[in-house]
Amino acid sequence: MTTQSTRQALLQLEAKLREEIAALPFPEIQKAASGQSLGELIDTLTALHLADEPIYERLTRLDAAQCQLDLGLYGLCADCESEIESERLIADPTEQRCLACDDHFRHEHRLELRLNH
Repeated sequence: MTTQSTRQALLQLEAKLREEIAALPFPEIQKAASGQSLGELIDTLTALHLADEPIYERLTRLDAAQCQLDLGLYGLCADCESEIESERLIADPTEQRCLACDDHFRHEHRLELRLNH
C-alpha cells in the first residue's frame, strides 16, 4: 500500500468509528464525535469511563497508526521494529505488531485479554 492509500484507508476507518461513537447513548459524545481531534475524542471517552469499550481500543489504534504514518514509522512493529507483514496491514491498517510479536503478546497477556472479551 502507498502512503496515500494507507492514509485514505485510515480516514475511512476514522469516519466509520466517529459514526459508531456518535451512536453511543451519551449526550456529551454527539458533539465530540464530529468536532474533536482523535486525541480529544479519546480524552472524552476516557472521562466518560469508556476506556474498556472495544471502540476505545480501535480508536487508540487508529490514532497510533495515523501518528506513525505522519512520522514515517507506519508498518513497523511496535515491539521489535521489523516490518509488519503486508497481509496483516491490508487486513487491519491499524495493526501494531508483526505476527511473531503479536503471538508473543497474546500468549503473555492471555488472561488480561480473556477478561476484556
